[in-house]
Amino acid sequence: MVALATLVAEPTPDFALLDSGHRRKLERCGPYRFIRPEPQAMWAPASDDWHADGEFTGGSDEEGGGRWRLSPNVPASWPIEQAGVQLHAQCTPFRHLGFFPDMAPHWQSLADVSEGAEVLNLFGYTGAASLIAASRGAKVVHVDASKKAVEQARANAQLSGLSDKPIRWITEDARRFVAREVRRGRRYDAILLDPPKFGRGPEGEVWELTEHLPALIADCVKLLDANSRLLILTTYAVRLSALALDGLLKPLAAHLPGEITSGEMAIREEGRGLLLPTAIFTRWSR
Repeated sequence: MVALATLVAEPTPDFALLDSGHRRKLERCGPYRFIRPEPQAMWAPASDDWHADGEFTGGSDEEGGGRWRLSPNVPASWPIEQAGVQLHAQCTPFRHLGFFPDMAPHWQSLADVSEGAEVLNLFGYTGAASLIAASRGAKVVHVDASKKAVEQARANAQLSGLSDKPIRWITEDARRFVAREVRRGRRYDAILLDPPKFGRGPEGEVWELTEHLPALIADCVKLLDANSRLLILTTYAVRLSALALDGLLKPLAAHLPGEITSGEMAIREEGRGLLLPTAIFTRWSR
């Protein structure tokens, strides 16, 4: 029997889930409050009186299709702090805020193993995990297929005063990069993956999660050895179970010492303490 875990992100001074319900959520991000769609918030909110500086409306899933309605006081971006690093928060076309606050438990796991570690951050987006690892003494390879995302990650590094840290910024298809690292005989102490459902690489490579994830994870495991410390895989907005991720990773990592933990990720409401599920994960750690 697999005992599934729940990793909970708690409110911070610069981000909090204030309320949720009726398929929406109200959040505080820095000095601003936003309303975003949340299909899993099927319950009633604590209050019907929500005041916000912006709301994302329309669009059925992470593929977009909606738009922001923002008050004039909301800037194009604003600085916030998460886990000791500075980030440019922003209202993106895909309804995100420029970072994923529910990743906080994984950020802590990464921080615990970062000193002197070689870290690979795949699908690294705007770089929160890369900066947290680098700030704790890791050498980091940050990979994302989006040139814009990598530019935003570099801007976050500058904002955090970490531009001089040993971070390699790479714009490339994750599968292609990892396959090349396997051929080179490279190893890492920690690997993070946060792949989307669908995507395209800089040269038009097509990514489809359920089709391409098994081979990518198999290659990632080849970059680990008995002295490695951590592999974290998270997935959002997909019709998969945490048990599926657990079943994928366990046989591939059976030769490595340590343990595998799988389950759900959630954010705790600041007032009621209610847990809003956000993603599923599997994690190997030693």
